[in-house]
Amino acid sequence: MTQAKKQQERQWTVRKQSQNSSHGKVKSFEELAEEITPKQKK
Repeated sequence: MTQAKKQQERQWTVRKQSQNSSHGKVKSFEELAEEITPKQKK
């Protein structure tokens, strides 16, 4: 495999990983509560 081919594959992998960064992650209770009821500024 050539150097350019390795570089292309590495860049492709980085792009794929950055696309779905939040996919499959479990949110904390605080994050879920924040979505439902945003904190009021005092």
